[in-house]
Amino acid sequence: MDIISHLTRTVSPAVLGDDSTPAKKNLLEQFYAIFAARLADKDTHSRFANENIAQDDQGFYDRVWTESSQRDSISRELAAEHNVDATAARGLVTMAAPLAYHEIKSLAGTTPVPQFLNDNKANYQHHIPAWASTVVPAGMVAAAPAGERISDTTSMAPLHHEEVEEKSGFMKALLPIIGLIILGALAWALLRGCQDNPEPVATPAATQEQGVDSDNQTAVASAVEPASLRIATGEEANTLYACRMNVGDEALQTTVMNAMNTTFGDEANKCRADVDDNFAMNMPAAAQLASILPIIKNVPNASMIIKDDEIIVNAPDDAALQQLVADIQAAAPGMNVVAEGPLDIQKEIDDSLVATDTAMNNLGDNPDPRDVARALSLQVVNFQVDKAIIPDENKQFLDRAVKLMEQVPEMELMIIGHTDKTASADYNMKLSQERAQSMKDYMVSQGADASKLMTKGMGETDPIADNSTEQGRFRNRRIEFTVYDESAMNNEGANIATLGGENSSNPDLNPLDSDNDDIMPDSDDRTSTDMATPAPRSSIPADNNKFDPDLNPTDSNNDDLLPDLDDPSRGTELDPKANNL
Repeated sequence: MDIISHLTRTVSPAVLGDDSTPAKKNLLEQFYAIFAARLADKDTHSRFANENIAQDDQGFYDRVWTESSQRDSISRELAAEHNVDATAARGLVTMAAPLAYHEIKSLAGTTPVPQFLNDNKANYQHHIPAWASTVVPAGMVAAAPAGERISDTTSMAPLHHEEVEEKSGFMKALLPIIGLIILGALAWALLRGCQDNPEPVATPAATQEQGVDSDNQTAVASAVEPASLRIATGEEANTLYACRMNVGDEALQTTVMNAMNTTFGDEANKCRADVDDNFAMNMPAAAQLASILPIIKNVPNASMIIKDDEIIVNAPDDAALQQLVADIQAAAPGMNVVAEGPLDIQKEIDDSLVATDTAMNNLGDNPDPRDVARALSLQVVNFQVDKAIIPDENKQFLDRAVKLMEQVPEMELMIIGHTDKTASADYNMKLSQERAQSMKDYMVSQGADASKLMTKGMGETDPIADNSTEQGRFRNRRIEFTVYDESAMNNEGANIATLGGENSSNPDLNPLDSDNDDIMPDSDDRTSTDMATPAPRSSIPADNNKFDPDLNPTDSNNDDLLPDLDDPSRGTELDPKANNL
């Protein structure tokens, strides 16, 4: 198995993009060998073996080499050897490290990564330069093959010179010619040897040849995020509590939803999908979902995150958790199934800030508002208990968002606050609204147009994880950004509002008009303060062409107050149940 060629073919294109110069390609090839040697050390690998390493984890490289002097040495030596700027070299290896780790884990399969790399040491060892002996485990730098040094040739010259001097002046005069002949012969021999055995030398030609390999059947790493599925079960077995997916196209969404519908029936309607080409169009576990989902369905208060080739599960009971891991691993032997580790809040915050920074750096000029909203939603906003004061570390991203909104005048964002299920529903709704409002107030104070920022408090009604574990509650306490015009025009706001079930906030009867005519008092309007009284029948416009959404689009009935085009009758009849309201 040619590990270096595989990484060159899969990781390098994602790291280099359009800037794929031979010098940078060769720099990365050499780094892959150094990186593999470092991961072969069990103590090094154990520091993050149980972590869910994101492919854009910019801090991962620093956790592989914890000593800054070693990191500086790697970037400095690689830069000098390949004539690349030292800062650029550091950026390349930092970006390549998490991607290469994912690929190596994929190649290792069920074999522990250090064991896999030690078993295949001969495959990459010859790529490790001598200077790297201080940054890799002892014994990893291969000894130079016999016959490759030319010092013996040089040392022969004085012997010949001394012998010829005792001969004659004629022989002395021939020495330069003889030296040239010897050197020419040696150069020819070395050249012939390199042609016969080019493996130790990483050449641009080999890299280009690998890059156009049409038979490549491995998953190619790219700049897109892996597709993912996150679900949580309810307090009772066989119920679905929360469901989110991030997929690259509708085909994958359909595949996942078919499996969810088969397993959970109508409750699969709780699934919300972010379909965007920022995510991969394939999911390694998709083929096994029919076997995986029934297993977790039968475990109350369980959660599962499927991302790339890893499945992370959790449950309140340790015995149930271990059984869950074993059962899912048996159902999906090609996946890496692990129990979720203890919650490390500071690490979660730090990782989220790095991910947000990376995502915002990649937005470019005139960014898509959806990408801006998605980048801002990556950050963990760790409010203090019962408080709505924004931590200082999050303000930098809000400042950048304000500037982006100035560059893209048509951008309108909605800020949505969420809580876990601790405390009462009314209290959680109020707190989530206050936190969303505090984000808006800060952005307005920094120059944002208040009319282009809307807020909404969802309280505990729209979970993305279980509320029975510390990890699940932490994920449910969140701030999300979305594009407001899409929320309104596509009725996304109504779907968000009703995902929690019958007790969720009730959507505006007509979110496209200027009034708040909710049937039940809530805070789904722009002001988030107008608590409407039940709208009288006489106040509802009689224009059938206006969009009148189903009171609860997630249930199976049509309880519109007006016949319109969003019900099965296509506006030809009124649901009798509406007459009872």
